Amino acid sequence: MKQFITFIFFAVISQFQAQDVAILKYDGGGDWYANPTAIPNLIEFTNENCKTNISKNPQNVAVNSQDIFNFPILFMTGHGNIYFTNEEASNLKNYLISGGFLHISDNYGLDKFIRRELKKVFPKLEFKEIPSNHAIYNQTFKFPNGIPKIHEHDKKPAQGFGLFYEGRLVVFYDYETDLSDGWEDQVIHNNPKEVREKALKMGANIIEYAFTN
Repeated sequence: MKQFITFIFFAVISQFQAQDVAILKYDGGGDWYANPTAIPNLIEFTNENCKTNISKNPQNVAVNSQDIFNFPILFMTGHGNIYFTNEEASNLKNYLISGGFLHISDNYGLDKFIRRELKKVFPKLEFKEIPSNHAIYNQTFKFPNGIPKIHEHDKKPAQGFGLFYEGRLVVFYDYETDLSDGWEDQVIHNNPKEVREKALKMGANIIEYAFTN
């Protein structure tokens, strides 16, 4: 079954030349649709700076949809509650173990919910803080100190966590930094240019890593 799922995943994404991304829709009341300008801006930046050819308009896909297998990377954000059914958790697990990648950006208030729901997906896995020498921080852009701080909430350090399945990073979770705020249009959060640039560079690294690992 695993081999079959893997075949289907790579057969489907090949028609997109592994160059599309999607935003993950979830139930529970949280605002999965937060930061609407973030991913389009990140796509534009990545295409311009990393020689990618990602479709300009990201699609929205539900956790229980087979459409998630069309994309090498899914983006997920929000402020509130998340809920996965058993069917959704199983579908997301199959996607991730078949070569997919999930980036989660805590938009403040997501942490306790995403940790709870990912236990349904991978009951035996624990988040590990990713060291600064990991490849995700060393793609086109280099982050020798690890994940950059973008948005202040609780005066805590920015952290990048990961879930590793059979040695492969399948989920990257940015915490206390809010990368996706830095990808939004400048007028929304009024972040300085250098802060937005750091956020976009880190986001481009995430996409590059997902496309090649």
